[in-house]
Amino acid sequence: MDEIQAIFFDVGNTLLFPNHARILAPLWERNITPSAELLRELECRTKNEFDAMLEHGPADHGFWFLFYSHLLDKLGVEADGLRDLLVEATRISANWCDIRPGTRETLQRIGQRYQTGVISNADGKIAHVLERCGIADCFLNITDSGLVGYEKPRAEIFEAALREMGARPEESLYVGDVYSVDYLGATGAGMQAMLFDVAGAYGEKCVPRVESLEELRGILSA
Repeated sequence: MDEIQAIFFDVGNTLLFPNHARILAPLWERNITPSAELLRELECRTKNEFDAMLEHGPADHGFWFLFYSHLLDKLGVEADGLRDLLVEATRISANWCDIRPGTRETLQRIGQRYQTGVISNADGKIAHVLERCGIADCFLNITDSGLVGYEKPRAEIFEAALREMGARPEESLYVGDVYSVDYLGATGAGMQAMLFDVAGAYGEKCVPRVESLEELRGILSA
């Protein structure tokens, strides 16, 4: 990677992870409890499917619509409005509140060397969620699509964050979990990019990727 001065992070599946007790409540109320392995398998499948769709233009349906369509199909459950409930719950920023041990400490170490910020497709409330999770003060700026009016992969949301930070795109790195949205969105705005691939969806893709913040910090230190 070229010289980096600023690092911007996605939030969902990068810094914070879904609270399944909240998001999957409509399933759990029906005594349906999908396994962590099934959820991981479908995350990988949906990411690759969604990426392929976006390569040919705007997707007919959003990522989470596809994900829950596959999940309900695998579970043999009729959608019957259930998919919409799951999608709606997933789009609420407050439901992304599971944080991995050591996240704050690692962000603080990264922040000692780099300017750090957030760029997230959210509902205008992601700053409050980050604050409740105890990591909002790790960032110099937080750019929320619900407030700026543009969603990734649009270049405008990345450009807004860069302007606020006073950072040059070629000296900035973006870290996010979806290739078509995060990686291509950031590189399309002139930034460097890295995939945060906890699920292992992109193991065969020839792009920079990490599976943890500690791994990212190690690469940056090297």
